[in-house]
Amino acid sequence: MTLEDVSDAELLAAHVAGDPDAFPELVRRHRDRLWAVALRTLGDREEAADALQDALVSAYRRAASFRGEAAVTTWLHRIVVNACLDRVRRQRARPTVPLPDAEPASSRDDHGSLEAVLDVRAALATLPVGQRAALVLVDMHGLSISEAAAVLGVAEGTVKSRCSRGRTALAALLRPDDGNRPGSWDVRPVPGSTSAPGFAVGSEGERA
Repeated sequence: MTLEDVSDAELLAAHVAGDPDAFPELVRRHRDRLWAVALRTLGDREEAADALQDALVSAYRRAASFRGEAAVTTWLHRIVVNACLDRVRRQRARPTVPLPDAEPASSRDDHGSLEAVLDVRAALATLPVGQRAALVLVDMHGLSISEAAAVLGVAEGTVKSRCSRGRTALAALLRPDDGNRPGSWDVRPVPGSTSAPGFAVGSEGERA
């Protein structure tokens, strides 16, 4: 049986037992989704990359503390979100909304959709960190209320309340002609902006 055939929990246990290939396989499986959460929460590629690297190092070192009370993916999301929120709290006085690396090369006019993406990012940056994290997890990444509550470490009612307030705030901030409405707004990834950079976690958590 190869590492690709074992469960996330088995991989984490193998890592704790000293298998040097187990944690890299776990990262390979979930890197893209964790990167997308970090990027959409922070809105800045460099900050997101640093937050994700910090989170992966933390997960690497704290693997023995995993008790199996939630799915490994929930545990990883919680560590990533916490790393992001730490950075947001330190920098929320100066929220930034970066442009994507490049506009997509296409024969059709993507200017309108690109503007909508930037509008939503800018609006997200104005929200309290709790509302922003809840919306990213529930509305952008499709987690259930219960899953988001487990990731954020709050009650389900708190997640519902944060999502409701956040959607209301976004609806007021977004232009009425950009096609975004409560319940329908969405951040479609701009090509080149959500592909995960390479991450390597060794004994000291060095970035590749």
